[in-house]
Amino acid sequence: MTQDYYKILGVEKGASKDDIKKAFHKLAHKYHPDKGGDAAKFKEINEAYQVLSDDRKRAEYDSYGRVFGGNGGPEGFGGFGFDPSAFQGFDFGDIWNEFFGGMEGSTRRGRDISIELIISFRESVFGTERKILLGKTSTCKVCDGSGGKPGTAHKKCPTCNGKGKIHETRASLIGSFTSVRTCAACQGTGTIPSEPCEACKGKGVRRAEEEIPIKIPPGIKGGEIIRMSEMGEAIARGLSGDLYVKVEVMPDPVFRREGNNIAMNLNVKLTDAMLGADYTVRTLVVELTVKIPEGVSPDEIIRVKGKGVPTGKGARGDLLVKLDITLPKHLSKKVKALIEELKKEGI
Repeated sequence: MTQDYYKILGVEKGASKDDIKKAFHKLAHKYHPDKGGDAAKFKEINEAYQVLSDDRKRAEYDSYGRVFGGNGGPEGFGGFGFDPSAFQGFDFGDIWNEFFGGMEGSTRRGRDISIELIISFRESVFGTERKILLGKTSTCKVCDGSGGKPGTAHKKCPTCNGKGKIHETRASLIGSFTSVRTCAACQGTGTIPSEPCEACKGKGVRRAEEEIPIKIPPGIKGGEIIRMSEMGEAIARGLSGDLYVKVEVMPDPVFRREGNNIAMNLNVKLTDAMLGADYTVRTLVVELTVKIPEGVSPDEIIRVKGKGVPTGKGARGDLLVKLDITLPKHLSKKVKALIEELKKEGI
C-alpha cells in the first residue's frame, strides 16, 4: 500500500517547501533514535521528506502516487535510503548540539544577575555611589580561581591526557559523528591541582556574600539599566556573568524632571503677581532668589539657567519655575472696597 507522505509529515498537499522543511525538522527532533525515538518512524519521516522536498519526485508522487526509481532515493547511507541531497540547506546544528552537548569552541560563562536599586531624585540628578551586599557564586579568593591549594603545583589531567578536550565518536542510524567537548575534569585547562583548595574544595569558585560598589552616573532616569561586566555569577575556569542593575527613582515632593530641566511650582500672592516681588527658592543644592516680574500670568514659567540636570562637560539644564497665583479665599470689607476701586479703574 502506498504511504501518504503528506500525512506522515502532518502537512497539507499544497504545503510549501518551507512548511515541509519545518515539519520534518520538528519530527526529526522527536523521533531520532539517538534521542530514544522510534527508528522505524524516523526512517518513514526521512523517506517522506526526501520525496516531498524534491520538485521532480514530488511531481511524480502527486501524479502517480509513487516515485519511479525508488521512493526514498538511493540506498546506502545507514541502509534505509538516506539521500544527502534531500537535506541541502537543512540545519542539523540544533539536533547535533542536543545529542553531543555542544561543539568545540563554545565559551563557558556564568549566569547573569539582575537586581533593582531605588535612589532619591537628588541622587538621580547628581549621581551617587551605593554599596550592596550580594550573595552569589564568586571566584575563590584563597586560590584565585585555580582550584588548587596555594603553593601547590598542578599536574596533567588524566581524563583528557592534558589536552583539555575529549573526542567522542557515536554511531547513529544516519551515520557516525565525532564531537569534541571540553574536558569536565579540568574545565579545558589540561591540568588539575595536585592538592585541592580547602576553601572551595577544588572548584575554584564558592558561594559567598560580596560587597559590590555601584556607581550611579549623573542624570540617570528611572528604568535605566546599568551593566556591570563580569560581576554576575562566577563559573570555574570560565567567564563570570554580568550584573544588571535596574535603577528606579523615587518621586520628589517638590521637583520633577522634564528632559534635562528640573521643574517646580511656586505659589505667588496675587499682589506680588501684580506688582512684582523677589522670592527665595530652595533648589536641590542651594537657595536662590527668583525675581517675579510685574503683571505675570497664572502658569507662567520663569527659567533659571544652569540649575537643572548635569549634561556633561560642566553643562547643565535649567530650573523651570511654574507660577501658581494664589487667590485669597476670604476678603475683609476694606479689601473688598479696594478691589471695587480697582474695578472702577478697569483692572
